[in-house]
Amino acid sequence: MKRKTWFLTVFISLILLAVSAFVVKQQWTSMTDAAELEKAPNFTLMDLEGKPVSLSALKGKVVILDFWATWCPPCREEIPHFISIYSQYKDEGLEVIGVALDRGGASVVKPFAEDFGINYPILIGNQEVSNDYGGIRGIPTTFVIDRKGYIVEKYVGYRDKEIFESAIRKLL
Repeated sequence: MKRKTWFLTVFISLILLAVSAFVVKQQWTSMTDAAELEKAPNFTLMDLEGKPVSLSALKGKVVILDFWATWCPPCREEIPHFISIYSQYKDEGLEVIGVALDRGGASVVKPFAEDFGINYPILIGNQEVSNDYGGIRGIPTTFVIDRKGYIVEKYVGYRDKEIFESAIRKLL
């Protein structure tokens, strides 16, 4: 009898502990989510036509900000995702911005963008912007920025189209 009572007491205690931990985690997540969101650093970079484009001009839109390069195979694999996503969601307030990190600049990137049929703005990146975004150490590195200008997701490496769609649908 004592053993059954002891087992029942331990079992109920473990359940209460698990429920308490879940509640505390949910409250902690709610409290820290807003605090942990980082404002996306503003920048002004040149597009492939030599015109300046600033991130701040896109406030009010959901932005996929993709750091990539023409020589990067995983970057090349993601480009069709971004072309499709941009076509599908641009009228709902989505902007896709590609920040090319090629050393050859627009002379290398522009023909590549034309060949690939890229339909979203491509900007020529620099070390300053890479540093502002935490030091881009691997590409592709992609940020999802909400309508208020906060980074809500960061992906390093290739991701399937569904990952990006899932992230932006919550924000559109």
